[in-house]
Amino acid sequence: MKTLLFTTTALAIVAPMTAFAADAPAPAVEAPATAPDIIVTGTRTTGTRAADSAAPIEIVGASTIANVGQQDLTQVLAQSLPSLNFNAFGGDTANLTLSAALRGISPNDTLVLINGKRRHTTANLAVLGGSPYSGSATTDLSFVPVGEIAHIEVLTDGAAAQYGSDAIAGVINIITKNADHGGTISATGGSNYEHGGETAGVSANFGFKLGDRGFVNVTGEYKFHNFTQHGDCDRRYFTSTCTPTATGVNLAGLQMNSDYPNVNTINGDARYSLYNFAFNAGYDLTDDMQLYAFGSYGNRFAKSYENYRPATKVSGTPEGSTTVNYPLPAGFQPQESLREEDFSMTTGLKGDMSKWHYDLSLTYGRDSVSLSTLNSANPALFSELQAATPTVLTDLQRNFYDGQLVNAEWSGNLDITREFDAGLAKPITLAFGGEWRRDSYAIGQGEFSSYIDGGAQSYPGFAPTDAGSYSRTGYAGYGDLAVDPITGLHIDVAGRYEHYSDFGSVGTGKFNARYDFSPALGIRGTFSNGFRAPTLAEEYYSSVNVGPGTTFGQLPPNSSAAQLLGFPKLKPEKSTNLSFGFVAHPAPKLQITVDAYQIKITNRIVASGALFGSEGSVGGAITPANVVSQSILNALTSRGVSLADATSYSGINIFSNGADTRTRGVEATANYASDFDSAGKVDWSLGFNYNKTDLTNIVGLPASVYNASAGQTSLLTQTAIDGLTTATPRVKVIADALWTLGSLSINLRETLYGTTSQHLSPSGSGEGPNSELFKIGATAITDIDIGFKLTHSVRFDVGANNVFNKQAPTLPLAPGLSRPLNGNVYNAPASFTPWGINGGYYYAKATFSF
Repeated sequence: MKTLLFTTTALAIVAPMTAFAADAPAPAVEAPATAPDIIVTGTRTTGTRAADSAAPIEIVGASTIANVGQQDLTQVLAQSLPSLNFNAFGGDTANLTLSAALRGISPNDTLVLINGKRRHTTANLAVLGGSPYSGSATTDLSFVPVGEIAHIEVLTDGAAAQYGSDAIAGVINIITKNADHGGTISATGGSNYEHGGETAGVSANFGFKLGDRGFVNVTGEYKFHNFTQHGDCDRRYFTSTCTPTATGVNLAGLQMNSDYPNVNTINGDARYSLYNFAFNAGYDLTDDMQLYAFGSYGNRFAKSYENYRPATKVSGTPEGSTTVNYPLPAGFQPQESLREEDFSMTTGLKGDMSKWHYDLSLTYGRDSVSLSTLNSANPALFSELQAATPTVLTDLQRNFYDGQLVNAEWSGNLDITREFDAGLAKPITLAFGGEWRRDSYAIGQGEFSSYIDGGAQSYPGFAPTDAGSYSRTGYAGYGDLAVDPITGLHIDVAGRYEHYSDFGSVGTGKFNARYDFSPALGIRGTFSNGFRAPTLAEEYYSSVNVGPGTTFGQLPPNSSAAQLLGFPKLKPEKSTNLSFGFVAHPAPKLQITVDAYQIKITNRIVASGALFGSEGSVGGAITPANVVSQSILNALTSRGVSLADATSYSGINIFSNGADTRTRGVEATANYASDFDSAGKVDWSLGFNYNKTDLTNIVGLPASVYNASAGQTSLLTQTAIDGLTTATPRVKVIADALWTLGSLSINLRETLYGTTSQHLSPSGSGEGPNSELFKIGATAITDIDIGFKLTHSVRFDVGANNVFNKQAPTLPLAPGLSRPLNGNVYNAPASFTPWGINGGYYYAKATFSF
């Protein structure tokens, strides 16, 4: 019904606009902004066009960005690039900062640049085991305001020899606006067809002259997104038909809830408010020297729901009494909350001196995350306080400060290039330079009540044993030589050497070539090796997650406890990249590219599956009969972790260089522009990506953790293996058509997501008699944007993403059990649904340009 209502409303709006355009002289209309032809990513040769690149480059231009309804950069890229997928829904704090990945491998293997300079990463590490995005601590794209972007260059090829660590899968280089006049103001609002998720945003961009030799371009942005909610009642208190099984105090508490019987709202988006400010400035000191600076500041407040707790979860008996006090008679549902500040600043000097071009810059980035648990309680602490007084306590602490995560990065760069005319087809380009980096990471402990005696429910605070401050220093030098020995043949050779204070030295190289047989056909290929340094968060992050009946600790791999268990410290990933393809222009205005690739990663840093210390219980207590690994239990208790809540499962998760993988795939694009004269123009584009990741080796478990009789024999559970290999679609196709006629434009986009699958089970391992392989079939998602330029300066858009409201499939009951296959809520959506869990989204947007 909502789909029909939206469609008829959109037609009602568009029809009179179309009539107006036909009856009155059309105002002057600027052509849709197009991506620039000259690129700066993947090459150090100036003046290179995207069509002539020796490496595959995809460009996301201003018109593409404008035609995406959800104005978050992650959404923009996911709806524009077939090689990129994003985390639509995360667990625990991973739901507060979502991430994206190229070519089906870790988000950490994609390097993000702003104007060619390395962008810092988030402090909020995603630790949920089994997710394709587990371990992600990459750049948070939400802190890049869309209004400041001129265009985006995406290099879908390994480039560690050119840019250093993290560029195994590719590079996303965001080029910001540098206009010294004019600007835009836009406002947008929308909502999902169902499930909530109201969204609003305002953005303003202005350009100013800086004296008569410079410019400053500033952008401000505000975005709001509300909770979404999925699923039915909770299996712990209801049958699958929502008949209550709870009794007494717990049943009375459930019935007091305004959402009864669907009291558990854990499945859904976080609610957030986000403010961003960014600037880009430059001033010509002389005709050959420019001083430049750019930076940003962002502030986000977000919170998401955790599992509902019943009234009996918190209780105490007053001193001298036998009557139990339940201070929260309606039960409670904790929320994990985040206050994040993100800051970045780059300053530099660039210019020309005696035919040498230089660029000297210094960049500082910092991301700080303050975590809190809201609407919660510390059951053990309350019980102790109540037992110490005869007074019935009704006022107890509900909000807890859990501590702070801080990630900071300094980087200094010197890049020098020069062209030499050696009598070849084109001048030789020589480039060389160096980089200095200083990375730091810190965990600040939470307040005492957040972690003592097991801590606050859902997310205990960081204990003194979790807290710490860590840093490292790195140095790098590189060289790059680009030669065109004959007409049509371009060769680029690069090498890089880096040294890190925490693990030593790494050398990488790249050979890249392209040969054009004619203007209509060229072939290209690359061979390179690369690396990714482990993030300090992966090395040292430590936390505890307490769920209903479970206690799991995230054990830092560089800690003494991990070494005592037999896990080594992290070392860098290493990769070998191969690609080969062609670029064809078989007809005017038609370009076709096809590139096949292979990425082999050794010592890949992966999140382990759930490694159990205990499984099952007797009378709610851990006994020798249900111990899987006493060493894991000892490691948990040595870090001050309480096992009082581990009535079902306890254990650890850990990052390790645990696997070798091989990813093979094909990317293809086609672009064509057609002109139908009085019937308008259509820009057509087609993008295709296929990739398949295989595990070629899994590192064995340490002896102290291995338990064949309990089935604990592998570092990666089946769910964790699926997270690496099948939980993202192997095929993604994006077909786009932008039709323009006078003041009217219609952008129609169809995205096909291939099959995804993951083994699921109540324990989270995806193994055992109660597990099941859950598949999501190939699905096509339709997006539409209808724009109309009322005047030269004013444009209105209405549209929808997922027009036909394709919902995420819901999870069935576990085989042989009357409980959901994964989690506690009946009919919860599959969290790895590639197009997201919220279904259709409609929006309206107004833009004023001047």
